[in-house]
Amino acid sequence: MNELIEQCKHKEVIAIVGPTASGKTALSIALAQALDGEIINGDSMQVYQGLDIGTAKITVAEMDGVPHHLLSFLAPTESFSVADFQQLAREKIAEITARGKKPIIVGGTGLYVQAALYDFRFTEQKIDETARQELYDALEQYGPKHMHNLLAEQDAQTAATIHPNNTRRVIRALEMLQQGTTKSDVGKQQGDVALYDATIIGLDLPRALLYERINQRVDTMLTAGLEAEVRNLYDAGLRDVQAIQAIGYKELYTYFDGRATFDEAIEALKQNSRRYAKRQLTYFRNKMDIHFINPLTDL
Repeated sequence: MNELIEQCKHKEVIAIVGPTASGKTALSIALAQALDGEIINGDSMQVYQGLDIGTAKITVAEMDGVPHHLLSFLAPTESFSVADFQQLAREKIAEITARGKKPIIVGGTGLYVQAALYDFRFTEQKIDETARQELYDALEQYGPKHMHNLLAEQDAQTAATIHPNNTRRVIRALEMLQQGTTKSDVGKQQGDVALYDATIIGLDLPRALLYERINQRVDTMLTAGLEAEVRNLYDAGLRDVQAIQAIGYKELYTYFDGRATFDEAIEALKQNSRRYAKRQLTYFRNKMDIHFINPLTDL
């Protein structure tokens, strides 16, 4: 741990990334206390109010007095993009640095962390709410497969990366086509130039152990009240919003809808969490210059 602190001491920004259940929270608090740091949330779903247990959001007790930013500041009905995060995270980095503190970004959403630290550029496009509603009306009338086929006819490359049931992403891709661009074009605007003198620490556990910890975390979430948390959102009528696409929420929605038994929903939750962890690790290994450590042996 002392060696890691020394490596980070003179850096402008620290980032801690890793798959779900890898130990990011504990390390972030230890580093923040050692480096007089403040933490910026880098998880795309922890920005939402009311999504606490299912997103493994840090509790006030776990914060142990360390200031945290960009947590629970949006209603679950609101949309939030990587471009939004980029702007807010960079503002927080500047504010924290101006106070003489060390900014530490912590989260598992690799694209968010990368967009904040590198020269990503995003095309600013105003959302046409009327056109968006027409697409959702078509979705309700014709179904997900039809909408995915429409996307495939116009942008096969993007369609190949989106599951037909991920209707939010399908609709967004169709919106972009109506605005004269494609998700593939936007992807080409990804920057490779680092904007800060930063150290990115990646947590990497043996795969079998990571999967075991993920399964245990789901069980712990259920004990902590995950079902009731999701039921509150369900009973509030939240549908077709970005927040409900989060793992842990969409699976329980299938149970509440009667499309799955409780046990089937929980098994899907565990499986989706494990698959997501695998995708996270793939992204981290291929997209950023990361110093990987095993938190069980290297600290």
